Amino acid sequence: MRQDQAFIGRQPIMNINQDIVAYELFFRHSGEATTAVFENSLQACTRVLVNTISDMGSQWLLGDKMAFINVSEEMLQSEFLELLPPARTVLELSDITAPTTAVVERCHFLRKRGYKIALKDKGDSLLGSPLIDCADFIKIDTLSRSMDDVARRFLDYQSLTVKIVAEKVERQEQYEACKKIGFHLIQGFYFAHTETFTAKVINPAFTAVLDLLNMISRDADMKEVENGFKRDAALSFKLLRYINSVGFGLSCEIQSIRHALTIIGTKQLYRWLTLLMVTAGENSAAPALMKTSITRGRLTELLGDGYFDKAGRDNLFVVGVFSMLDRMLEMPMEQVLEKVDLPEAVHDALLHRQGIYGPFLELAEACENQDGTRIIALASNLQLDPNKVNDCHIASLAWVEALGI
Repeated sequence: MRQDQAFIGRQPIMNINQDIVAYELFFRHSGEATTAVFENSLQACTRVLVNTISDMGSQWLLGDKMAFINVSEEMLQSEFLELLPPARTVLELSDITAPTTAVVERCHFLRKRGYKIALKDKGDSLLGSPLIDCADFIKIDTLSRSMDDVARRFLDYQSLTVKIVAEKVERQEQYEACKKIGFHLIQGFYFAHTETFTAKVINPAFTAVLDLLNMISRDADMKEVENGFKRDAALSFKLLRYINSVGFGLSCEIQSIRHALTIIGTKQLYRWLTLLMVTAGENSAAPALMKTSITRGRLTELLGDGYFDKAGRDNLFVVGVFSMLDRMLEMPMEQVLEKVDLPEAVHDALLHRQGIYGPFLELAEACENQDGTRIIALASNLQLDPNKVNDCHIASLAWVEALGI
């Protein structure tokens, strides 16, 4: 494992309405690393950040969101830090950073440049700290203490002109308690590990999309597919808007459903409907779940480049996106798969992480969870260079942001 290899992770930070307002970016330089790369090697961290900024351009993994980036005292003092876009960057100080005069002065300087500062409350109150006047955000760890203690600490900080973030929110009851307490922002694995409750009824928009997916899977007559769109005005509008906006090289706008279906083709249509599956309807998924599923689909597809033809990569995309439908619809995956016709290999991957697509889904999930050890092992089994895996992950994050979802 070369020292300059690195992996990037991204965790959403949401407001109480579950709208994504920021991401925390994570960097790992080895499969064995359990902490952010900056704590082990400033050189490795700067390499990843430079490549990220260069490769992603203005989108920079974020779309229109802010980035929370963990910084050690060493990196805080580095002039390199000032290459990051000030209006979009929140510098999250390590909880072991000592509030020395040099650190406080540097924080004030960076804030004048437009950067924001986040402090971590890991147990000891930050009131009275010389850094408190530098803070724009305070993050409270909700996992290592009772919610009563969390509420008391929240009240301690309410008089400050800062936004208070509940982090490490992993269960629904934590999430509900944080909303009741009044937290401005919430972060954690709750949206990546949603518990399964009683099955949610799929609303008509989902049903319409599922029906169309099933028609395409069984090679239904195009007239039947056209009628399926015509039964749902919203679907028809979305299809026409999509094909008119994605640059098919047409000299005139598409005006009819039949014309649109002829231009787009069944493979592209299936892919588009797969995306629509997680965004349609009144009861569509929370933004964080939705983005995670689409990112996972794109990453799974990219990882299969070189192994599969176009049809196989399309299946990998479906595998990645559909792998979170059980959480979105709050029903077991077995029940989800009863509602849509999919190839057996896709079933094997979704239900058991097996078959020809299963290992690629597992690798995508490992990237998503920043599980460096597992990334190394799975990449090795697939004979993939870890740097290629990292590039695919960055590319998938940027692709989803470009969709504007």
